[in-house]
Amino acid sequence: MKAVFFPARDEVTTGELPDPVPGPGEVLLRVRASGICHTDIEVKKGNYGTGTYPVVPGHEYAGEVVELGDGVTGFAMGDRVVVDPNLECGTCKACQRGWAHLCESLGAYGVTTDGGFGELSVVRADRLHQIGDMPFEMAALAEPLGCVLNGLRPVKGRIIERAAVFGAGPIGMLMGLALKARGVAEVNMVDLDQSRLEMAEAHGLVGVPVGSASLNALSLSCDLAADATGVAAVVQSLTGYVANGGAALVFGVCSPDARVEVSPFEIFRRELTLYGTHSLNHNIPEALAVISDIGPSIQTVVTHRLDMRGIADVMATHAPAGSMKVQYQA
Repeated sequence: MKAVFFPARDEVTTGELPDPVPGPGEVLLRVRASGICHTDIEVKKGNYGTGTYPVVPGHEYAGEVVELGDGVTGFAMGDRVVVDPNLECGTCKACQRGWAHLCESLGAYGVTTDGGFGELSVVRADRLHQIGDMPFEMAALAEPLGCVLNGLRPVKGRIIERAAVFGAGPIGMLMGLALKARGVAEVNMVDLDQSRLEMAEAHGLVGVPVGSASLNALSLSCDLAADATGVAAVVQSLTGYVANGGAALVFGVCSPDARVEVSPFEIFRRELTLYGTHSLNHNIPEALAVISDIGPSIQTVVTHRLDMRGIADVMATHAPAGSMKVQYQA
């Protein structure tokens, strides 16, 4: 099969690999759509914990069942499915508490074992979910949206009338759309890029330019302020936009050595909640439901549809100018 793979740290190439064969309890997929995530770039660089080489990256993918391993039930040839990539041990303390995404030895398709940037992929049957007639490119957004929904889990049940998401890139945009789908009346998307602000407005969100009067007006007024930039200075600014009793979410991936200052007195006196989030926690079905609620317009988040060579070029250099979500599509 053709595939993009990392033969060693900080190396990316395309080429022919042996077709994978499903073992007991596994399914062979023909990959139809697979998205690039910042995590893929960190895996390539060797900055992502449990990453191994050689490996076929890609953990945001959907495809078609083409072969069933021994003992697989509930799936048939031709089924259209999406992958939940996380592979937890099931026995550590976090797993026993239902926090699979915080597993002490967490692995994942596309990180510790071959993933979705190959024409074919072997996946455990218990990591697959049926997508019906949902387009593959929409279904491939379920993994990043699952991360978003897991990030919003701690504020479930709280009153959120006004929210601000800093960073209107693909993951930030998905967070804005999820908040809107959850009934948040005013979702402000803060960014430097005018085209991204225009996309936010087209989805019924509020585009807020960095350094603008409209951004200043959000001061101390948001029930939720979330960082989707991974910039430490933005994280440090979050509490300045949070209303009394509100929450600040560290969602973007900052450098491991980054540090920010917070005022414990402010957290105490204004009863603020400061929390972080990591990955998804087997909530793909919830993500698929939200994608259905948002509807076909969510596909505008996918701005570039590339072949294997194009995906490898992006990983080796940088994302195309003006891009949001970049996907391989077959």
